[in-house]
Amino acid sequence: MRLNLKKIAAMLLLVASPSGAPMAEEAPAGAAADNEIRIGNVMPYTGPLAAFGSIGRAEAAYFDMINEHGGINGRKVRFISYDDSADPVTTREQTRKLVENDKVWLMFGSFGTPQNLAVRPYLNERKIPQLFIASGDEEWSRPKSFPWTMGFPPTFRAEGRIYANYIQASYAERRIAVLWQNDQFGRDMFRGLQEGLGDTARMIVSDIAVDGSEKSVDAQIEVLQSSGAEIVLLDVAPPIAALAIRRMNDIGWHPVLLLDNASASIANALRPGGLENSIGVISTAFLKDASDPAWKDDAGMKAWSAFMDKYYPDGDKADGNAVFGYAAAETMAQVLRQCGDDLSRENIMHQAASLNRFQSSVLLPGIAINTGPSDYRPIEQMRLVQFDGYTWQPIGEVIESAFVGTTGQDRPN
Repeated sequence: MRLNLKKIAAMLLLVASPSGAPMAEEAPAGAAADNEIRIGNVMPYTGPLAAFGSIGRAEAAYFDMINEHGGINGRKVRFISYDDSADPVTTREQTRKLVENDKVWLMFGSFGTPQNLAVRPYLNERKIPQLFIASGDEEWSRPKSFPWTMGFPPTFRAEGRIYANYIQASYAERRIAVLWQNDQFGRDMFRGLQEGLGDTARMIVSDIAVDGSEKSVDAQIEVLQSSGAEIVLLDVAPPIAALAIRRMNDIGWHPVLLLDNASASIANALRPGGLENSIGVISTAFLKDASDPAWKDDAGMKAWSAFMDKYYPDGDKADGNAVFGYAAAETMAQVLRQCGDDLSRENIMHQAASLNRFQSSVLLPGIAINTGPSDYRPIEQMRLVQFDGYTWQPIGEVIESAFVGTTGQDRPN
């Protein structure tokens, strides 16, 4: 069953162009001849991580816009996206359906670490591109072992190291507590924090792991408060971050609060947690904040705002995930443009690994997308930001996050 994005934001999205192209495994001739490029995607449109579903909706809307303007190199994009509720078993089923039934030519932008790990062997064995994954795990940068898989955002581990550097520079010898999500996302960022702190990791006086489906974190927050921590890192998904922010305010606890980039959404974390409660929260960013009046005359953000009005009117402009989806789709479109008439899967991967300072219109100034045959990390830069009650304001300069607290030996192959 396929549903129209314009009518339903639910378990299944399909942005389709006119014809259904039979696809031969050995060559993309059918896809090119029928003027269609089939792209598959899996997102958590339902379940505890449904807030991230707006990434897929923004991507679908972006390809709607592209198709209305003639497509890419004369070909329309058929973007087919299914719901997996962030369940890796369902991810496998939906990915197989996309590849074997819908005959997609590549997978793009699917969400989550365990979900994408679940299908990475399947896609690599079949030499199907698995591009611009919506996850900051380091596993997406293993071109020698998994040459058909590439990530998109900066890594969680590097982000943790950025917070460590900030703590060491601004709050040396202060007690630290961490609320972290008990999955690979949470563990990677926590590990980066510990590595970045080095010997001062002894200042982590309390850490608690939580399940992503928790409905209350009151008890956990009170345990962290009792530890005497003066700095707290929330290394969790947006719904948990909102619960934690609100609970801290309710009990009158106001530590220095660090919030992971994945939850730095005004719409999905700060607004539910209370905008006033969120004043002073520190996070990282690599994308422009649509709520920031500093970008009101910026050509890229004006185009994004017009895109939201026309192609994704049900979307929330305060939702950073909609900006993320737009940036990822814009990058995917650039790769397909670079392919020209050679839509072989090999050339798609070659072009994805040949991005030279590509400047998505919604990336922060000074941040660009670069890839190479041995560099599968498209975005390696971030900057610290602080919430002022309305928008995220920059702190300091752009940081080369890939190298924060690392040596060359630490970098994946």
